[in-house]
Amino acid sequence: MDFGLFTMFEIREGATQAETFDDWFHLVDMAEKLGLDTVWLGESHFRLNRAVISSPLTVASAVATRTSRIRIGLSVQVLPLANPIRIAEEAAIVDHISKGRLDFGVGRSSFIDAYQGFNINYEESRFRFSESLEIIIKAWGNDSFSHEGEFYSFNNVNVVPKPFQSPHPPVRVAVQSMETFRLVGGMGYPIFIRLQMAVPRVRELIEEYQSARSESGFAGRGGVNLLMPVYVADTEAQALSEPEASAMRQRRAVSDLLATASSQENYDRLKLVSEASYDEVLKEAIFGTPEAVTERILELPDRTGTGRPIAGHEPGRPDPQRVGDQLHAPAD
Repeated sequence: MDFGLFTMFEIREGATQAETFDDWFHLVDMAEKLGLDTVWLGESHFRLNRAVISSPLTVASAVATRTSRIRIGLSVQVLPLANPIRIAEEAAIVDHISKGRLDFGVGRSSFIDAYQGFNINYEESRFRFSESLEIIIKAWGNDSFSHEGEFYSFNNVNVVPKPFQSPHPPVRVAVQSMETFRLVGGMGYPIFIRLQMAVPRVRELIEEYQSARSESGFAGRGGVNLLMPVYVADTEAQALSEPEASAMRQRRAVSDLLATASSQENYDRLKLVSEASYDEVLKEAIFGTPEAVTERILELPDRTGTGRPIAGHEPGRPDPQRVGDQLHAPAD
C-alpha cells in the first residue's frame, strides 16, 4: 500500500495566504522526510477562505524542486478550464523536473462557480473534458498531430518537451456522479473517489466501474483511489477528539458550496455531507491509534470491493503541526 498526503493548501483559521504556502510546503518537506509515497495536489478557484492552489501544476513544479523521492500527483487538474496544449506542455515539464515522479490526475469538478469565473458553460464540461484528455494524450506522442474538434482546433503541432515517463505520466480520472463510474470504466482509466456517500453505495458503484472496464475489454479490476478521512494519535481518545473541530469545519465549508453544485445529485450528496453529525462522520472515518487505523485500512478491500484501496484525509484546515498524521494511501 502506498501512503501520502492530499491537499489543496487549505487555509487554517487566522492564517494569511503567505503563511498558508509556508505551512504546506513545510508539510510537503515533512512528508518527504517521513517516507510518505505521494503528495496529491487539488485545484481550487475563487474561494478566499478555503484554499490557495489555483494551479496544481505550478505547485507541483515547486514540490518537484524541493523533493527527490516522493511522487507528485494531481488530484485533480480540472481539464475544461484550461487549454489542453498548455496543460500537456506544463505537465511534461513537471515530469522532467521531477525525473518522472508525476501522476496526472484529471477531472471536471462538480461545482459550477469556477466555470462561471472563467466564463465557461458547465453544460459543456463533460465534452470539453473528453476532448481535452484526447488532445493531451496525442500531444504527448512522438509525432506532430492535428485536431479538429467541437471546442479545439490545432494544425500540425508538436509539443515540446515530451514527458519524462514513457509513454506519459500515469493518468487517473476523478469520478463522483453515478453515471461517471461506468463512463470512466469504459475508458479504462484508474479512478479517484472522494468518500461522500455510504461505503455500501461506494462498493456498488465500484462494481459498476469494474463491470464497464471488463465489458470494454480492459483486463484487471482497475486502480481505485478512495479518499477517506484518516487521523492517527497515540490514544483512541485523542484520535476521536483532536480532529473533531477540523472535520466539522470542513462540513460547514461544504454547506457554503451547496449553491454552486452542478446538479441535483451533487447537491443532495453534498447536503448530506454538510449536515452530518460528528458521530456520523466517525462511522466512515478512520480515526484511531496506529494499530486500529492499520486494522481498518486492511479491512477496506472487503468493505469497498477494491483490490488495494486508498485511505486518505482532506484536512479541514487544522493546525499544521497535526497534518503530518493526515494520510492519503493510493493503490495500484
